[in-house]
Amino acid sequence: MERSKKTFKVKGKLIGGQRPMICIPLIGKNTQELIEELDVIKGKQPDIIEWRADYFENLDDESKVIDALNKISDIAGGVPLLFTIRSAAEGGQKIALNEKDKLNLLKLLVGTGSIDFVDYELDNNEDDIKYLRKITNNHDIKLIFSYHNFEQTPSVETIFEIGRQAENYQADMVKISVMPKNMDDVLVLLEATQAINKHIKIPVVSISMGEYGSISRMFGWKFGSAITFGIGEQSSAPGQIPVEDLRSVINIIEKST
Repeated sequence: MERSKKTFKVKGKLIGGQRPMICIPLIGKNTQELIEELDVIKGKQPDIIEWRADYFENLDDESKVIDALNKISDIAGGVPLLFTIRSAAEGGQKIALNEKDKLNLLKLLVGTGSIDFVDYELDNNEDDIKYLRKITNNHDIKLIFSYHNFEQTPSVETIFEIGRQAENYQADMVKISVMPKNMDDVLVLLEATQAINKHIKIPVVSISMGEYGSISRMFGWKFGSAITFGIGEQSSAPGQIPVEDLRSVINIIEKST
């Protein structure tokens, strides 16, 4: 049974369509490193650029964050920008901000008009989740609710319920990233992705991490994953694949199906 799929466009890019978007992360620790990294990444023609701001050493200085964001936005041009402060509990870097500080910063940045998506973990407080949904809606910014498990791959049923929870919180998209212990776990993730894609009315991004899971980054879109993450200059998660290789695999599959 095919679901009534909710797709949306950001700067002309169709999210949730037949072809996956390729996202490249920025992980520079200061503005100069970010600019240098972005100069390399732009040449690889990503569909989306993610600023993993938890790597930024001046995240507690609003003026420096805004200055860096403006420079990234100017260089990125028409490429959609995803802003993420990944929590340490879900694989991010340790930062000086508490959750209230983080929300205040997100509110400020959403108001600049320089970002297109925000990623926020489903494990956060429900009131904080609803507050962020409200302010992103006010500025027409897309919101991704995410779940990361670096220890294991939950069951198909558990992964599906994560997708349902994100939908209930009115997410624009749900991202689910899990760690496999074997190839059976990768199949669990792909089966769950297909189930979410069929029955939940928001696009899903699913990733099986590490060596076993690398195939999910190349083939997961055939099961419904809307975005895949590749290496531009530096990896931000285990198992990421160079963008050129990702694009080649996607092109080959499209020609043969």
